[in-house]
Amino acid sequence: MQRRSDLPLSVRVRFLTGRVSLDLSHTGGEGESARWEIVHTPGDLAHWLGVILGVDGLTAGPADLAAMRPLRTAITDTARSLAAGGSVQASDIATINAAAAAPPLVPALSAVGGGVGWVAPTTPAALSSIARDAVDLFAGPLASRIRVCASETCGLLLVDTSRPGKRRWCSMQRCGNLAKVRGHRQRAATP
Repeated sequence: MQRRSDLPLSVRVRFLTGRVSLDLSHTGGEGESARWEIVHTPGDLAHWLGVILGVDGLTAGPADLAAMRPLRTAITDTARSLAAGGSVQASDIATINAAAAAPPLVPALSAVGGGVGWVAPTTPAALSSIARDAVDLFAGPLASRIRVCASETCGLLLVDTSRPGKRRWCSMQRCGNLAKVRGHRQRAATP
């Protein structure tokens, strides 16, 4: 059985939740999350913000990396606390609000049907956009639908947008399928 940290990098980071704030939390962190860290340098930060937000041409410096780390920790801690039915730390709220107060990325229509581009994207604006997504998520009706994947080997955060609100897996194609296969094998092995 493979743990998330044992999987190749291309597999580990392929899963995007649809919420950029939670996607940032999946890039690593402090404590137990340190083993999944993929943002080691300012270049890594620019790359992964580009992946998460769909923004090309970002550059980042050491100050941007230093600004991202407490924001990512605050988002992760808040989401995990909400998923467990716990309370949120005032310091985490203050960190998210401070990052959200900066000007966000400014979208620009590139062509009708051609998608969205960005007007002079910067790393601080990208971090502000992520913080604003966190504000929207944590203050809205989906806050009670934040979950941690039920797989013992995963631990990714997700937002349960299913109608009945009973989603357990980050991805049915990934963790859900593996759990079903494990269950089937266990039942087949039992006389």
